[in-house]
Amino acid sequence: MSNTPENAPRGYQIGQAWLPAPPPDPALYLVATPIGNLADVTIRALQVLAGADIVACEDTRVTRVLLDRYAIRAKTTAYHEHNATSAGPRLIRALEAGKSVALVSDAGTPLVSDPGFRLVEQALAAGIRVVPVPGPSAALAALTASGLPSDAFFFAGFLPVKAGARHSRLEALSAIPATLVFYESPRRLADALAAMADVLGADRAATVGRELTKAFEEFRRATLGELAAHYAKAGAPKGEVVICVAPPGETAAPQAGDVDALLRELGAEMPASKAAAEAARMTGLAKQDLFRRLVELKAADG
Repeated sequence: MSNTPENAPRGYQIGQAWLPAPPPDPALYLVATPIGNLADVTIRALQVLAGADIVACEDTRVTRVLLDRYAIRAKTTAYHEHNATSAGPRLIRALEAGKSVALVSDAGTPLVSDPGFRLVEQALAAGIRVVPVPGPSAALAALTASGLPSDAFFFAGFLPVKAGARHSRLEALSAIPATLVFYESPRRLADALAAMADVLGADRAATVGRELTKAFEEFRRATLGELAAHYAKAGAPKGEVVICVAPPGETAAPQAGDVDALLRELGAEMPASKAAAEAARMTGLAKQDLFRRLVELKAADG
């Protein structure tokens, strides 16, 4: 039961305490919201949501659950990929008129796998201030608990649905020297993991995070091959899924003797510059160093 005063100014309620929320300065606010557990919302997010003139939502029904939890009487409007073309200009006009707009996704940080970037692009083009209000993110929550390296990571979003396009996308990502983070539909999880095992390597370590921050939160850590086999047998799980895949293994540096042999072989078939370029492609070593070494070998061989 809300304790919000009937004629109170804008505000929000935490437990039994009702707190006023002064109107924020006119701007577009990108407000991160909980990915499951509604207690994960920040105080600043509540202040902005309660004080803003308009709350733009991916799905107003989903956002209303959060607003009701904290007794926020905000004016909401829909902004999603299907109405962005018409809803975006309306929000820009409101911002140009001096209103404050809070943009939220259904869960987590706006603009991460949602169409919010278009609104930000339009706002910046119109000279409107854009303010991030950071908070929950499913990608970061999964990464930090995955047990995989987190010093460098690449957020790859959702993979293409069609097998060919998915295969091509994974090939493009395969050599990135960082932990890869994907979002995936539960019903496509088994197929996605099978494709990852095929392209990235069945022995590559990975973690599947499911229902993050919710009552049935689960992390399954194994190789891509083992995870693909598990979900092929278990079927589609329930809830949202995040997949983290370890960086590719370090490739051992080629031995000097092997490099010399390769240079001699290539140098016998093509000009020195072209031979050095081909050796650089094959070994990952610097072309100029290989060229100098090939010249030395030719001189030594007479």
